[in-house]
Amino acid sequence: MKPIGDEVRRELSRFGPVTGMAELVEAWPEAVGDAIARNAWPARLGRDGTLHVATTSSAWAFELAQLEPQLLASLGHVAGGVTPPRLRFAVGRLPEPPAEPPAAARTAAEPSPADLEEARRLTEHIDDEELREAVAEAVGRGLAEARSGRGL
Repeated sequence: MKPIGDEVRRELSRFGPVTGMAELVEAWPEAVGDAIARNAWPARLGRDGTLHVATTSSAWAFELAQLEPQLLASLGHVAGGVTPPRLRFAVGRLPEPPAEPPAAARTAAEPSPADLEEARRLTEHIDDEELREAVAEAVGRGLAEARSGRGL
């Protein structure tokens, strides 16, 4: 499967210069995990650099807003130097899911039992079980990436 970065950049260029948006869109699924990517997707970059993210519901928007620091850290590890200063979540349209999930560009660090336990502790306040599990998965990945010291 061919990377979509060039196609995303070309499509976004129709709306004027948006530095970094293509890289953020490409990095999003790996940074946040499959469950969050199915329910939240980068929509646009604001003039101040804020990444506006469309979500499938207000519950997803609220819970992800509470996890903004962890999501920014995870996105920073995957996207490198293209990390936005802030994330803003609001209900909006998400793109249609691809027929086949894209192959990961690299193997992500596997969360350790300690990473998973910390992720569960950080997300235990989320009432919705599916959302809690999805966010815990993303947090666990972010903790594993931070622990590994790997960057792109």
